[in-house]
Amino acid sequence: MNILILSNRDLASNFALNLLIPKLIGAHKVHLWLSGKVGKKRVLPEQLSRLKFFEQDLFNQLLSPLFSGKKIDKLKGFESFQPYLASELLEVNDINTPKTIARIKDLAPDLIVSIRYGGILKEDCINIPIKGVLNLHSGILPHYRGVMATFWALLNGDEKIGTTLHTIDDGSIDTGKIVKISTLDVQSNKSYLWHVLELYKQGVVDVFDTITSIAQDKKVLKSAQPKDNAYFTFPTNEELTVFEQQGLKLVDEQELLCFIRKNYL
Repeated sequence: MNILILSNRDLASNFALNLLIPKLIGAHKVHLWLSGKVGKKRVLPEQLSRLKFFEQDLFNQLLSPLFSGKKIDKLKGFESFQPYLASELLEVNDINTPKTIARIKDLAPDLIVSIRYGGILKEDCINIPIKGVLNLHSGILPHYRGVMATFWALLNGDEKIGTTLHTIDDGSIDTGKIVKISTLDVQSNKSYLWHVLELYKQGVVDVFDTITSIAQDKKVLKSAQPKDNAYFTFPTNEELTVFEQQGLKLVDEQELLCFIRKNYL
């Protein structure tokens, strides 16, 4: 198949792409477009600014350029994906403009796969791929629609967090048909970022298995979401303080260093 992957320039996206793209090469033509951010530009609380530094700024500006892929058993930075792609790796933050829609039509993807992409796809984009659009959401739907679903699950004291692979059928957010939900036991001594990264290990397997089924014209079972009006936005200073008072962390530097050493260096 001809597949357009939409993702974001952050550590978790890069980890997920490293798990997915090598499995697709050879069997599919893969195109990759990245967003530079999630949501609108805003003033971040101090804790979220610190999280952004570790998962975006530090990774993109310093670490990703170093991960040249010279070691075949290690993961790659974003630019190192280029030799494996069927077109130029692009940063695209205006996914719904007429110019971008025309570019997607020129690519003529059979399937679009979104993983942490920073924009909301609208109907003109959704209607292009003949086999539809899949999105891997890092939360259990319908209960955790919106952003930072793992944060809210941890704040609420959930014993399990999860990913939901679902279709994107219209311009609404996280409302499509559910293909697969996978869960992970919460480890209270681990950080928010650790949990997010761990989620993508199984989440990417779900994406790959579904792509394989679609390519083989097998029926992919889908179920409509139960109605739930819950929608989560970025946490406030007060909610971040409660998170910390519960002994939870957004980022643990030692955890992150161990992750980088194990997977990239």
